[in-house]
Amino acid sequence: MNGSTRRVEGLLCLAGFGLCIPAANWLIGHVGTVCVPQGPCLIPVAPGLLAPSGVLMIGLALVLRDLVQRRLGLAWSALAILAGAALSALLAPPALVLASAAAFLLGEAADLAVYTPLQRRGLVLAVAASGALGLVVDSLVFLWLAFQSLDFLAGQVIGKAWMVLLSLPVMHWLRRRDARLGLAPA
Repeated sequence: MNGSTRRVEGLLCLAGFGLCIPAANWLIGHVGTVCVPQGPCLIPVAPGLLAPSGVLMIGLALVLRDLVQRRLGLAWSALAILAGAALSALLAPPALVLASAAAFLLGEAADLAVYTPLQRRGLVLAVAASGALGLVVDSLVFLWLAFQSLDFLAGQVIGKAWMVLLSLPVMHWLRRRDARLGLAPA
């Protein structure tokens, strides 16, 4: 794999990362098994547990940020987090601007802080551990700033965790492919 292929893969992950934010906002207002009037659309994330449908995209964003860093480097990843927080603030409903932007910024920063030292030990471990911390931080910050309550924490965490867990087989394959091609993280 040459540098241009790696760059293209990184830019595709960056685009996907950026698209997760408007997708999360759209899902919350349009897709769910239950849509609360003047509220979010909810999906089941575990037996008897619902969460806003946008949590799926936030879980995916945590994984894509890791891949941006793996392909393009730490600087690109840090800039993506800042741009994502700004985009989150722009797209959030007015009452949730601060909660949305702060949760995104702090959750992704926590993900980066854990992923960076772990990535050389193993991609799957790094994605799982960083995603776990990032999704908890994102959920805690968002719920507390938006509602001054953690009543919906379990649904938020489980919904985001599904996307991280579903990505792990792909991360395993990617790590093996990178090793076979002699491709080290950026």
